[in-house]
Formats: sequence, C-alpha cells, structure tokens
Amino acid sequence: MFASLLTYVLFATAALARPNPRLEARLARRAAGSRLSSPRLPSNGPAALASNVTNAEFSSNWAGASFESPAGTYKAVTGTFVVPSPTAPSGGSSTFAASAWVGIDGDTCGTAILQTGIDFTVSNGRVSYDAWFEYFPAFATDFTGIPACIAAGNTIKLTATVASATSGTVTIENVSTGVALTSSARLCQENAEWIVEDFEEGNSLVPFADFGTVTFTNAVATLVSGGTTGPTGAVIIDLEQSNKVLTSVSTTSTSVTVEYKHKGSTVRGTGTTRATESFLN
Repeated sequence: MFASLLTYVLFATAALARPNPRLEARLARRAAGSRLSSPRLPSNGPAALASNVTNAEFSSNWAGASFESPAGTYKAVTGTFVVPSPTAPSGGSSTFAASAWVGIDGDTCGTAILQTGIDFTVSNGRVSYDAWFEYFPAFATDFTGIPACIAAGNTIKLTATVASATSGTVTIENVSTGVALTSSARLCQENAEWIVEDFEEGNSLVPFADFGTVTFTNAVATLVSGGTTGPTGAVIIDLEQSNKVLTSVSTTSTSVTVEYKHKGSTVRGTGTTRATESFLN
C-alpha cells in the first residue's frame, strides 16, 4: 500500500543529503556525483531496423518506447512496473546495473530530460536499489529521506509532469516522495518515454545487468492539448552494444515491455542490409 505523498520544491543546483545505499561502492560513486541518465545515444552497430519488430530503432543506452512528436505535445508521462531482481549476465563477480524510468524529452529533443526512476544493481551477488530524479543536463540525485524499503517485487508508479518549459514535478509513489524541479535547460515536450537504460557513471556506461523483464503498465502520456494516449504508435527502441542486440521491446495500448535477451542476435552487414546470428551471453 502506498504511503501518502510528500511534495517539496527543489532547485536543480541544491545540495541534498543522500540515503544510505546498501553497497559501499555504490555510495562512493553517487557521492562523486557522477551518475547520469543521458539522452538517447546512437547504436554502435549498423543503422537498420531491428529484427524483433518492424518499427524498432537502435540505441546503445536505451531500450523501451518513445513518442517523437512536434514540440509542445506532451505535459506528463506515467507508468507502473514491478521491481526486478537483477543478475550478472556473465555470472562474474563484477558490478552490473540498469535503470527503469519515465521521462519527458531526451530522444529527438536531446538538450533536456525531466525524468525519475529506479536503479537496480548487483555486485558480487548482492542486490541494491536506488530511487532518483534528474533534470538533464544536471546529474541524477537520490530522493532524500527514503527508508531502504525498495525490494524486488515492489510495485512502483513513476510520474513526470511538466509545469513550464523550465520546470516540472517528478513523483515515485512507492517511496512516498515528490520533488519539484527547475532548470535553465528548456524542455521541448516532444518526447514521452518508458525506458530501461544502461546509465553512465564516471563518463562511461555501467556494465548492463540482466534485469529479466520490466513491464510498464498503465502507461499513459498526457497531451498539452488535452486527453491522453498509450504507447501504441510510439517508436520502439532496442539496446544494442558491441553489435549485439541485448533487449526485445514490445508495446500494447497500455503497456511497454522490455525483456533482456539471454539468447539474442548478433547484427552484421552494412547500410540497410542486416543478418542475424544466435549468441549466448
């Protein structure tokens, strides 16, 4: 059952106290202020359609669905998902991570993103979770005053709402906190997204965790003109790294499903010609 929400105003440059993550290494990285959820990056493989769906595009850090509409189209986005239990895809002892979030902009509008989500990390078999918000180009910030209550199987509702071109509100309902953000970065309001991301720490992407499946249900984008729309018609984005497609994404009128591919495909070829081969992680 969700606790009552608490909303307070925060300027993007304000200094905040951090919660206490369960992993000391993760605490050190976040203390350095280097965790960044970036705009969508291009794939490092050949540009072509994905093999799992006919309208998919590739990215090296995003997997999910994004509307690509004229500026001023969207004012809010929401989605609900069940927190997964991540594992190391190679079975090694390194640290692997991924993040599930909703946001406004960052795709075709790459100058700003208003977003909030949950990081899930596995290090030497130990799992930790962090709730965060970000108004890119500022770094991500942990929600403050949140007890260590996020666990695999929890249902999390994420919402990002635009108040003006330079301000908005983000809310995570399972952890009882809302934050209002302002920034000099101007939102285009032309993208609404439901994304699983390989985020950046220390200027490089973290090793991507096997998150199983993340399904955003009750996925809704609110239009500036009035009314709402589900993910139907959004651009599907698959995450591709080192010429390997690591995700499989699908949508319905009310949901976005992002699945980690244990047995995926290797992409080869040039131009728009593409062939696939099976591979095992």
